[in-house]
Amino acid sequence: MHMNKLMYSLLMAGMISFAACGQSGEEAHDEKASGVEQNEAGGYGKVVTPDNPVALTDLMDDMDKANGFQGQVTGTVVASCQNKGCWMTLDGGNGQTMMVSFKDYGFFVPMDMAGKQVVIEGIAEIRTVGVDEQRHLAQDGGASEEEINAITEEKQELSFVADGVVVI
Repeated sequence: MHMNKLMYSLLMAGMISFAACGQSGEEAHDEKASGVEQNEAGGYGKVVTPDNPVALTDLMDDMDKANGFQGQVTGTVVASCQNKGCWMTLDGGNGQTMMVSFKDYGFFVPMDMAGKQVVIEGIAEIRTVGVDEQRHLAQDGGASEEEINAITEEKQELSFVADGVVVI
């Protein structure tokens, strides 16, 4: 049951453009075709030099403080988009995750990011995730038709738009 809750939380996380993850087949798994390119410091997007980042678990303890937070956050990647690397989720503790998208879809991350510790830099916000977006994410994550059809309400969640990502 815990795994189902974690999977549901992961699948329900928002902040993804339907078109950005629309590739399939061989092109989606070719890192250059999917836009995965490391910056000069070995990270992705803007160069991020860790400077006392806030732990995601601490940030999620106070959602009012988290909404609008701008700066660096560190956490463990739970999953990344398997179509293109256009999003990832971080472990927020207590079965919670935070969806991370990339500013203006200007960069992507490798699809094998799960389990890696990262520092992200950008801005957090609480946003409403609609039913269609939740269902799209569930479908991309391999959920059953029954699980997808069970999604019937929008929800509020913490998400993050990153300018840059670095694995630490």
